[in-house]
Amino acid sequence: MSATLTQLEINQTKVPLIFEENSNLPIVSMQLVFKNSGSLSDTKDGLVKLSAKLLNEGTLKDGSVGFATKLENRAISLSAHAGAETFVIELSSLKSEFNYGLELLEQLLVDPNYSEATLEKIKTQTLGTLKRKESDFDYISNLTLKGMLFPNTPLAKPSLGTIKSVKSMGLDDIKGHIDTHLGLENLIVVMGGDLNQSQAQKMVLDVLKKLPHVAPKVIPLMEPHSKEEIKTTKVESKQAYIYFGAPLAVRYNSEDRYKARVASFILGSSGFGSRLMEEIRVKQGLAYSAYSRFRINRTNSYFWGYLQTKVRSGNEAVARVKEVVKEFIEKGVTQEELTAAKQFLLGSEPLRNETLSQRLNRAFSEYYNQRPLGASLQDLEKISALSLEDLNQFIQSHKEIGQLSFSVVTGEEESNVTK
Repeated sequence: MSATLTQLEINQTKVPLIFEENSNLPIVSMQLVFKNSGSLSDTKDGLVKLSAKLLNEGTLKDGSVGFATKLENRAISLSAHAGAETFVIELSSLKSEFNYGLELLEQLLVDPNYSEATLEKIKTQTLGTLKRKESDFDYISNLTLKGMLFPNTPLAKPSLGTIKSVKSMGLDDIKGHIDTHLGLENLIVVMGGDLNQSQAQKMVLDVLKKLPHVAPKVIPLMEPHSKEEIKTTKVESKQAYIYFGAPLAVRYNSEDRYKARVASFILGSSGFGSRLMEEIRVKQGLAYSAYSRFRINRTNSYFWGYLQTKVRSGNEAVARVKEVVKEFIEKGVTQEELTAAKQFLLGSEPLRNETLSQRLNRAFSEYYNQRPLGASLQDLEKISALSLEDLNQFIQSHKEIGQLSFSVVTGEEESNVTK
């Protein structure tokens, strides 16, 4: 069965339910997805990630170990995690244990482990991660690039926070985010497994009634900076870590998303065989790997890529990326490239749609991006029918991806990378 969309009526609020029945295995899974509640909604740097960590520490009554023991004894998985735009609480178990899992979820929602000891524990863990990030040159280069593309926006800030911001975090900060964001007005329920839709609705109503009413949240649209620039950060390294990016004028609900998918695949997201990999690694030997993506989200869209090379090859690699992207815009792709892209994207479709989790995630993505359920299958039909002329017209109409900025983290052996 394919996923369906219905509405749950909870405390006079309508909550979307995306559901798929699947009896292949006696399991049930559920995600409570709170939109506009991810790290881009931080009021303090790192607050949302820390809030998710706290919810993974069980209840105040049972404590972290006691709550985890209850889950483990019944082979129940219950966890929270935060993305950029959404905050997710996920529950999965055998069908026979799912009602008990819902009881534990209700306890977690009513009685999170708001204790100073727990706060200090998760802060210490986060501070340790941040200290390690100080020598993670990929992390540094990527974060610097986002700061160049999206200055003075939440995207320019580290989702884990900074050492200063994490140290300053209090229980009231975490409680404030949970109480004002994890509520019915922001909620989308994604559920599936060995039960029918009517059973699913009855099972979840009681626990969802424990969620508060909140003011709906909105994360504003963030437009990437079009100023072409290169920023070099000197470190002790024999390698150069190069991240690059540019604006991409394709919105999340654009009719041209399927064209962007094909163009991105050919330019840099297909691994060996992509333009960037062939030109920069295979032909020029300038990098160990080179790839790029078109990022198309609700709150932001941009083109970005990455390569790692020897310090002495940094300047040449930057120049070659510019040349490859420029040629891609001006000349488009060949029929051979389009045919190969179609064969892979259409031929690998079953692998992206074979598990219940994959299908539910796809259905959620369609709904979240304001598209009808099943739109992904329609995209495949459009890709199959896509002509070389139409694709190249699309590529040539997006000259903005040539407005490249570069973040280069490199060793002292290399002179400053300049335009």
